[in-house]
Amino acid sequence: MPLYKTIIPNSQTIVKIWKISESFEELLAPISLRPESLQRVSRMKSGIHQCGFLSVRHLLAEFGYRDKDLFYDDFGKPHLKDGKYISITHSFNYSAIIVSENKVGIDIEKQRPIITKIASKFLGYEFDYLKDDKEDYVKELTVIWCAKESLFKLFETQGLSFKQHIFVIPFTTEEGSTVSWIDYKSQKKRYNIHFTEFDGFTCAYALE
Repeated sequence: MPLYKTIIPNSQTIVKIWKISESFEELLAPISLRPESLQRVSRMKSGIHQCGFLSVRHLLAEFGYRDKDLFYDDFGKPHLKDGKYISITHSFNYSAIIVSENKVGIDIEKQRPIITKIASKFLGYEFDYLKDDKEDYVKELTVIWCAKESLFKLFETQGLSFKQHIFVIPFTTEEGSTVSWIDYKSQKKRYNIHFTEFDGFTCAYALE
């Protein structure tokens, strides 16, 4: 399937989402991979992860980049050679990239009830306003997880805790946006979070 969705939050930032319906062979045929990238994808044991990896290269092409324009630092964070900021995510049959002139982070997750079992591991302050008997409880938890994951990618600081250092203010799933804070050591910063839902998935991205 071609590009699923494009979102333009501002003049400096673009989000692109890919819905993976192609086979590994169909995704691989039109793109050129560096030898190390080809070796990396061939070592992946999961077909889902292989297709996710290749779909990200198709998303890069949508931005005018090629595989060789992307590299990773020692912490596994992606970078573009032209200096623009990039964040990448993949979940089941969806992948997404955000590219910006400013620091950004993005995450996609499938909305699954299992998230209720791990809520205490990433929720702190948010327990004060969430109600676990609400119909949208799983969706709200997924928004919060995606928001915190996207901020974790943006902030790129070792030791940052989802529960202790990242706080998502109250929101509704209809709003499509909220505000989050990172309170870490001597730093206290405010970020805008935007989120969208489709086909039982949530995608959130964080902007400085």
